[in-house]
Amino acid sequence: MTQIFVSSRIFGAATLAAAVDSGLFGDERRILLTVDNSDVPEAVTSLSAAAGFEAIRRRFDDVLSYNDLIWPQHPSHWQAHQSDIPIIRRLLDNHLRLGGEEPELVVEALQGQPARGLIQLFDDARLTLYSDGLASHGPSRRRLKREDGSRFERLIHLGLVPGVDPLVLSEYGVAPAVVPAEAFRTVISEIAKYAEVVPTARAGEPAPAMVVGQYLASLELISEREETDLTARAVTACAKAGHRSVVFKPHPMNASQTLPAVQAAADRVGVELKVLEGAVPVEAWYEVSPPALVAGCFSTSLSTANTIYDIPVATVGTETLLERLKPYENNNRIPLTIADTTMPRLMDDGRIIPPSIGPERYQEELAPLVRAIAYCMQAAIYPHLRESAEAYIRNYEGDPLRHFKRKRIQALGMSAPRARVPIQQQPLVQALLRHQARNLLNKAPTLRAAATGTLSRIRDLRRARR
Repeated sequence: MTQIFVSSRIFGAATLAAAVDSGLFGDERRILLTVDNSDVPEAVTSLSAAAGFEAIRRRFDDVLSYNDLIWPQHPSHWQAHQSDIPIIRRLLDNHLRLGGEEPELVVEALQGQPARGLIQLFDDARLTLYSDGLASHGPSRRRLKREDGSRFERLIHLGLVPGVDPLVLSEYGVAPAVVPAEAFRTVISEIAKYAEVVPTARAGEPAPAMVVGQYLASLELISEREETDLTARAVTACAKAGHRSVVFKPHPMNASQTLPAVQAAADRVGVELKVLEGAVPVEAWYEVSPPALVAGCFSTSLSTANTIYDIPVATVGTETLLERLKPYENNNRIPLTIADTTMPRLMDDGRIIPPSIGPERYQEELAPLVRAIAYCMQAAIYPHLRESAEAYIRNYEGDPLRHFKRKRIQALGMSAPRARVPIQQQPLVQALLRHQARNLLNKAPTLRAAATGTLSRIRDLRRARR
């Protein structure tokens, strides 16, 4: 049998390579089908030509480009017309040398292209989903066709939330399987060697802090200016926490927009800024030169640093994203929630606030929170979670507006959580209430006179009706 692995990022390909090394896919013929979803794929370096990719290539019998297979169509948009499927399937069978057998198809996403199109083309193939981030702990974004959902046999993931199983595809009884951390680190170590990654600090120097960027503006979560300000805030906060050197690893899709502002922020607070460019996974530097701290919003690289490499992490800006994230079913909500609740927070003055949920309480507190949010996101797909979600929300002890939106809860016919003020905000709220009370007392005579006049007019109207 032939196994077809679909990957669009070197980090995802590294996850697949680690899964192969750990025996999760047996000893079959393996094809890695690389995908480039950028707007102009021809203008960027392909995955198979990326620095460090040779460490991954040797685990597969063939490495082919999906972009080349369907050119001039774009992989993000193209899907075969129903009437063309038999012809295209025969062409793929010949090109991939499948010999008429149905392959095992391993995809990195459920809803988008090219996964959806390939699942349609290989309509009898065994299916495996793999996840290289936290999104698998959230719900499926939409209901799959029963015949497609029932073909999924496994969910491969990195185990970034120890003790908490992913939720995606659980509605079909799909069993999760964890890629061992040691296997993943072995692959990353090889990537670092092939890419000639060098340490970020010279011998004898203290390890720098690291700020990891994302592409939040490209996802329309916040504006470009807000994302730039968020990254600059992280650099400034690292300096105020006592770090004299900061390494910035921008997301490859967002490097040019954020770099000037980040450099200006570093200059203002007097820290040395080093920039790591290119598509080599940041985990390669975790292997070669572990930083003293990794700061960011809710990047997967925070989770790998925290769980796989035991490097201290801290979040910046999660509260802003949680407040702004729309629609409620946005698939970034669960990764953002996990980062917000399980990772320390880096304040603007350099203080680090402990997380609200520690690792020892993941099963007891994090898992019920995630399931309740997931139900509110996709109630139609997970109706069996309603009872537990309703009980959790009814007794919710946190800020009710942080993770649950009143309109969404009411639309589902559930009782909204009682408003509770976090203890750190109580002095501020008490002062505000005292101010409002004084204003009402000062206005009391005026309000009393107005009320008397209104009552008098009402009585006059009643007499006139008689």
